[in-house]
Amino acid sequence: MSQELESRLDAIESRFAIDALIANYAEAFDTMNIGLLATLWHPESRLLLGANGDSEGLEAILAQARINMARMPHMHHWMANALVTVEGDNAHGLVAADCLFYDVDQGTLQVSGQYRDLYQRREGRWAFLERRFTMHYATPLRNWQPIMGTERFGRPA
Repeated sequence: MSQELESRLDAIESRFAIDALIANYAEAFDTMNIGLLATLWHPESRLLLGANGDSEGLEAILAQARINMARMPHMHHWMANALVTVEGDNAHGLVAADCLFYDVDQGTLQVSGQYRDLYQRREGRWAFLERRFTMHYATPLRNWQPIMGTERFGRPA
């Protein structure tokens, strides 16, 4: 296989791996899966969520995630428009996010913003090196109440 073809194939495989990383981040928070969340980072990674906590290092990220999951026991993230640039074993990206949260203190919120990401591949595994969220807006959804479905925010289905 030519060097050019090998490089192009590596870029495609890397992009698929990074897309899965982005999707698994949403899945981990939405399903409160700390085990999955732990697989997405390098030991010294940073998760910078501003008002929802800035964390440096895997253990701090997981500790802050537990706090956020307790405060927002129902989360639904939609990640979109991922613009990812891969440069060998390093990559960076911009990812739009729209989130629906049930906050135990504030009620239902819609939050929109953008993640600025740094990714790094080590020993064949892509992981977040840094994920920084910029909030565009948070909107309380007064009188919003699900009427069907598996999640009714603590009320019997």
